[in-house]
Amino acid sequence: MRNDPVRQAADPCENHTCHGAYFARMRRVLPTMLVLAGLAAGGCGVGGQVHAVHAWPSDPPYIPPRDPAAYARANTAPPAPAPNARPGRSTAGGPPAPADAAPTDAQVARELRQAFGGKAGSTTDFVNAATLTGDGMATVPPSAPSRVVAIISAANQVARKPYVYGGGHGRFKNEIWIDTAYDCSGSVSFALASAGLINAPMDSTSLERFGRPGRGKWVTIYANAGHAFMTVAGLRFDTSGQQLTGSRWQTANRTAGGFTVRHPAGL
Repeated sequence: MRNDPVRQAADPCENHTCHGAYFARMRRVLPTMLVLAGLAAGGCGVGGQVHAVHAWPSDPPYIPPRDPAAYARANTAPPAPAPNARPGRSTAGGPPAPADAAPTDAQVARELRQAFGGKAGSTTDFVNAATLTGDGMATVPPSAPSRVVAIISAANQVARKPYVYGGGHGRFKNEIWIDTAYDCSGSVSFALASAGLINAPMDSTSLERFGRPGRGKWVTIYANAGHAFMTVAGLRFDTSGQQLTGSRWQTANRTAGGFTVRHPAGL
């Protein structure tokens, strides 16, 4: 039987060596086959659709109600004082004001007088005062009436115009007010006309009879036969001071000796 060639070809591995090699190969490739099968199963759903992963449902957090006793304590506790409150302020001649009450006009005036050294009229002067900008123009006080606003605005237009005798007095044909240069009374007239206070330019002698005598609350005219200037809201508008700063507006006062002092009615 062992010399039978057919039997030897049909059963070449009688000593089970070939069977052992086969199972060894299977053990090596089996894990890989299982992983591929798992990926194929996970990537395919019913009908080939990919299903979204839903969020895990959870209830809102539980917050216990406030202790009822806390409400009672909040209603009985005194209010906290304001950061800038000054408790116990009293009005002039009256009972103390509540800590959260607005200050009275008398209190504001008294505090402003203290801030400015207690000078008489310093509160009003501060509110009504104009100031100069860096380029020599006058600012308009917030409390200024409309005619004062017009005077300051017009004076700013000619504040840096050069000086020429007769300027602003109709040197050009068919032109009364607009000029390339102004003299002292011409610049003052230009400003007054812009507020509707005069209808034609006035020289310094004519300005001696302008308006009412004495100083005004907002505007005061100083005039004589040779010169004229004015003060508006605490600033001096004067051609003679232009050579110092380049602007007719000046913060420094000058003596009024030898000048007639007048002011527009109501100003």
